[in-house]
Amino acid sequence: MLTRRHIRVKVLQSVYALNQNEHPDLSKQEKFLFYSIDQMHDLYLLMLQLMIEMRDHAENYLDVSKKKHLATDLEKDPSTIFVENKVLRLLDSNSNLEAIVKRKGLNYWAQDTEYVGILFKVLREQDWYDEYLLKENTSFSEDQNFITKVYKEVIAPNEKLYEYLEDKRLTWIDDFPIVNTAMVKMLGKISEKNVANVLIPDLYKDAEDRDFALELLRKVVLNEEKLSAEIDGKTPNWDQDRIADLDFIILKMGIAEFLYFPSIPVRATINEYLEISKEYSTPKSSIFINGILDKLVKEFEISKKLNKIGRGLQ
Repeated sequence: MLTRRHIRVKVLQSVYALNQNEHPDLSKQEKFLFYSIDQMHDLYLLMLQLMIEMRDHAENYLDVSKKKHLATDLEKDPSTIFVENKVLRLLDSNSNLEAIVKRKGLNYWAQDTEYVGILFKVLREQDWYDEYLLKENTSFSEDQNFITKVYKEVIAPNEKLYEYLEDKRLTWIDDFPIVNTAMVKMLGKISEKNVANVLIPDLYKDAEDRDFALELLRKVVLNEEKLSAEIDGKTPNWDQDRIADLDFIILKMGIAEFLYFPSIPVRATINEYLEISKEYSTPKSSIFINGILDKLVKEFEISKKLNKIGRGLQ
């Protein structure tokens, strides 16, 4: 689920936080780095739970409607096709998901039911929801396509949900796009046969990704003077006072990858940090960073500082 770019972002945030601390402690920052990364898994679980809660909310909504004093014929005999959605039933019946949510104390929707109600209201306003309710029977594939549409068009873009997540845990805002991608991917794959394998993906692709996160943080922090010296004198056309702190950290991270990570291609490193700078720093940052990193790569090649191994690594 976690991408190398997102790992780099998490390390960037950790280095920035460490630099802002009057008493920097690398050990504590390493623990926070992994805590921050682990929170993304919590967010994924929370979004799974949210879909189940929306179904339960819908079921309660139908029960309340039936009991109205002047209930219409449609309210007396409503469609239960959404409540009986086969994918949502599959999620709800998964004992592993239930156990993890309970163990982690992620029962937020039980406390903040108004957000479930907001999302269900938005869903009820969609024409395609009404069309779905008119179906008498649905296949697993139809239910799968429908619930994927619900996630993509109702849940993921909802501003109220976005604000709620930001208030709950600030780091979740950066995690949300990755989680949304993972969620849609899972919904497109899930079946009764593979639910145990695809419902809750591993946070890291492999052990190397976890090692990369820790190693990158350590290399940047422990070699701060050396990395800063590489940048010194390379910014004559830029006002030092106006260069964003994040840009310097991004440069140091890029240089660290050039010097200490022989298996990562130079171009991959540059492209990743250019994209990160576009999202997290100033509008002109990517131009500045691209110019400095390109210049350093040429110098490192001449001085034989680059020790890249394998094909296509330069």
